[in-house]
Amino acid sequence: MNALRRAFRGLHARLLLAHLLVIAVGLTTLYLAATVAAPRIFERNMIANARRGPALGPNAGAGSGSGAGGQLARPQQPPGMGPLGVMSAELERRVTESYLASIADSLLVAGSAALATAVVVSVFVSRGIARPIHRLAGASHRLADGHYDERVPVEGATETRQLAASFNAMATAVEDAERRRQELIGDVAHEMRTPIATLEGYLEGLLDGVIAPSDRVWAKLHDEAGRLRRLVEDLHELSRAEAHQLPVVVRPTAPAEIVRPAVERVEGDAAALGLTVTVETPPSLPLVSADRERAIQVLTNLLTNALRYTPPPRQIVVRVAAEPDAVRFTVTDSGIGIAPEHLPRVFERFYRVDKSRSRAMGGAGVGLTIARALVEMMGGRMMAESEGEGQGATFAFVLPLSDGPPASGSHQAGPAPDEAAPTSGQDTPEPRPTKPLAPVS
Repeated sequence: MNALRRAFRGLHARLLLAHLLVIAVGLTTLYLAATVAAPRIFERNMIANARRGPALGPNAGAGSGSGAGGQLARPQQPPGMGPLGVMSAELERRVTESYLASIADSLLVAGSAALATAVVVSVFVSRGIARPIHRLAGASHRLADGHYDERVPVEGATETRQLAASFNAMATAVEDAERRRQELIGDVAHEMRTPIATLEGYLEGLLDGVIAPSDRVWAKLHDEAGRLRRLVEDLHELSRAEAHQLPVVVRPTAPAEIVRPAVERVEGDAAALGLTVTVETPPSLPLVSADRERAIQVLTNLLTNALRYTPPPRQIVVRVAAEPDAVRFTVTDSGIGIAPEHLPRVFERFYRVDKSRSRAMGGAGVGLTIARALVEMMGGRMMAESEGEGQGATFAFVLPLSDGPPASGSHQAGPAPDEAAPTSGQDTPEPRPTKPLAPVS
C-alpha cells in the first residue's frame, strides 16, 4: 500500500492521471451532450422525413399483393390524412429506440477506442517528460555515493535542459571540492611529516644517548615545534577565513597607515637578504574602507612572498594608486616569476609554484589563500600577474573607497618625503598595536 501511495505521488503518475482525467471529462461531456440532444434532433428529422416520404399506415404491408406486372400494390392511405402518410406510434417508438441504441453503441465503441489510444499516448508522453527527472534522480544518488564524475546529458525541454546543466555544474563543483579536499589532506600530512620525523629522531637520539643534550639540539627541537605550531595556526586561520569567521572591523583608513607598517615589518629581512624595498605613492590618496590590521597583514604577506622569490641584489617595489572607486596596492618583484599555467592556481591553499624552495624556507602555502579571503571580506579583490618564468611577478589588491569620516585617531596623510626611496632603515617606526597580526606563510 505504501509503495502504491508513493508511486501515485510521482510526477509520472500525476501526469498520467492528469491526462486520463481530461479524457474522462471529455468523454462524459460528449455522452451527456449526445443523450440530451440526440432525441430532439432525431424527432425533428423523422417528422421532416415523414412529410416528404410515402405514407406508412398501420396496415402498411398487409393485404398487398402482386399485380399482373409483378409490382407491389400501393398501400392504403389512412382516412382523413390526405396525401401525407403518418408513421404508426409503435413503429416510431421502435425506430427511436433503434436509433438511440445505435448512437449509444457507437459512442461506447468510439469512446473505448479513444480511451485506449489516449492511454497509450499519455503513457509515452508522461514517460518522455519524467525520464530526464528519473535520470537526474539516479545521477544525484550516484553522486552522493561518491561517483563525482557523474554527469547527465543536456536534452529535452527547456526546463529540463536547464536543470541538467545546473546539475552538471554542481557535480563539477563537487568534484573539484573533493579533489581539493584530498590534496589538502595530503599536503597537511606532508607538511607535518617532516617536523614530526625530526622531533622523533632527535628525541630517540636523546633517549638512547646517541645525541648529547646541547643548546643547539634544544634550539632545533624548539624550531620544529614552532613549525608545527605555525602550521596548525595557519590551518585554523585558513578555515576561519574561508568560512568568513575572522573578525574584520572596516573603518575609514589612510593608505599610508597600511603601507608604512607593512614595509617596516619586512625591511630588516630585506636588508639581511641584500634586497631593497621601494615605496611609490602619489602626494595624496583618498581614505579606503578597510580593517587596518588585516590590510597590513595582507600587504606584509605579499612582501614576505616577494622576499622569498627575489634573488639579491634586486629590488621590490610597492606602489599605491587611486582608481575611480578604489585604491590599488601593488607589490612588484624581479624574482623567479610565475609560469602562465600556474597563475590561475596561486591563490589555492597549499599550492606552490616551487614546492621544494618554499618548503625549505618554511612556507606552508596558505598565506595567499588567507590574504585573498581577508581582502574579499573587506569588500576588495586580489589578483596576480607575471610575464613568465624569470620575469618577476606582481601581486595587487584593491580596497573600496570610504564613504564616511576618518576613524578616531586616523588621518588623511600622504607619503613621507623619504617614502619614495628605499626603506631599509630610513623611516621612523610608527607606533604598533599591542599584539600585531603576524604574516601567514
